[in-house]
Amino acid sequence: MSSQIIPVEPFDYVVFGGSGDLAERKLLPALYHRQVEGQFSEPTRIIGASRSALSNEEYRKFADAALKEHLKKGEYDEAEVKKFLARLFYVPVDARSDAGWDQLKKLLDEGKERVRAFYLAVAPGIFGDISQKIHDHKLITKQTRIVVEKPIGRDLASALQLNDTIGKVFKEEQIFRIDHYLGKETVQNLMALRFANALYEPLWNANHIDHVQITVAESVGLEGRAGYYDTAGALRDMVQNHILQLLCLTAMEIPSSMDSEAVRDEKLKVLRALKPIDASNVEQATVRGQYRAGASAGGPVKGYLDELEGGVSNTETFVAIKAEIGNWRWAGVPFYIRTGKRLAGRVSEIVITFKHIPHTIFDQAAGRIVANQLIIRLQPDEGVKQSLMIKDPGPGGMRLRNVSLDMSFASAFNVRNPDAYERLLMDVIRSNQTLFMRRDEVEAAWEWVDPILKGWEEAGQQVQGYTAGTWGPSQAIALIERDGRTWHDDI
Repeated sequence: MSSQIIPVEPFDYVVFGGSGDLAERKLLPALYHRQVEGQFSEPTRIIGASRSALSNEEYRKFADAALKEHLKKGEYDEAEVKKFLARLFYVPVDARSDAGWDQLKKLLDEGKERVRAFYLAVAPGIFGDISQKIHDHKLITKQTRIVVEKPIGRDLASALQLNDTIGKVFKEEQIFRIDHYLGKETVQNLMALRFANALYEPLWNANHIDHVQITVAESVGLEGRAGYYDTAGALRDMVQNHILQLLCLTAMEIPSSMDSEAVRDEKLKVLRALKPIDASNVEQATVRGQYRAGASAGGPVKGYLDELEGGVSNTETFVAIKAEIGNWRWAGVPFYIRTGKRLAGRVSEIVITFKHIPHTIFDQAAGRIVANQLIIRLQPDEGVKQSLMIKDPGPGGMRLRNVSLDMSFASAFNVRNPDAYERLLMDVIRSNQTLFMRRDEVEAAWEWVDPILKGWEEAGQQVQGYTAGTWGPSQAIALIERDGRTWHDDI
């Protein structure tokens, strides 16, 4: 059975940074797929906007090359591509001057009745400039939305300033703060597993769960992002947004409905219940790492400082944290989170480890009884595993074995696994805010992260070296093993 595709209203999607890397790799292919799936109503247009002096035809050639490079084998359909390219337009605009804005207004005025979405695929430093230009040139209608990419600030003060700047022009219900991790099929299935089944929710608490692990591991290095990354680091780049959002969806109470405000209200409660980590406990609760030269599947790789061309830096490329949530549901249950670059594999997963059985009736010959785990994998192979103890088949007596009930979405449903951006781009048009961050969520996340950053500075906590191609510094292993637990590294 295939899911039913419901077309959205006709729209104009204006992509600032329309000739940039994000548009090339993600946005244009995602929009193409939604057209192929029949989700567009006519007339719908996609308008690239940036400082590059391109004509419509030159932009269409750029988009065609992007589709050829980034679509998977068999996805490039000549007829569909021709139809897609025909709906593409381009306007050269300057965020800090009036150049090009009248031309953009003239183009948009041809479809005043349509949904109008502005996607800011640009550096956060010009979010405010573009927002103000949109306002000054009277481009905002009742059907207008604006989409902003992370990072939303680099600390609480800058996040407040950025939110204020955008908030002067757009209402909160018009602002879509995008985190592509929330568009992944498995992330949404986490809510389905918890709230659509009688099996898990009664066990989803401190009485039955021993601990939770959230891992977002990358095998790549800087990939040309040295300038940005060295001013951010793993805590700002991954924990403050992606990982805390995953933690919220894992730990939140049952919302009253799937209404966007109901869901985001519960996520906010989790962020506000996180126990503080600051200078008093930061060295016990966190580990900072930085990769050194090593090897990956492709062969030898440089260390972080070498990729900075011999620079000196205390920026973390790895962070592990023992977080705790101060409420009744999760009292005493640690949430171990880790993320890093140049690790042993590319994997994003949430591992729920249940408590051991209180008493065993089996003798030692039956083997060791392992605690049950629920493993929710976001990438690379989206799916869900439930580990169980069963009897090893055969007549040789009672021997126990730990096995997994494994559901891969790709094999279970035999359908193309949509990229997260596909869902989120259409949710903007539908004005569905459920999978987007509300202003108070962003600020609450920074309120928890800021004291960690300050704690590192006050404690003089240095990065610990780890060899590229491993699972991070040994101190991260000690962080969890001193509690009698181990990281789940079965990739």
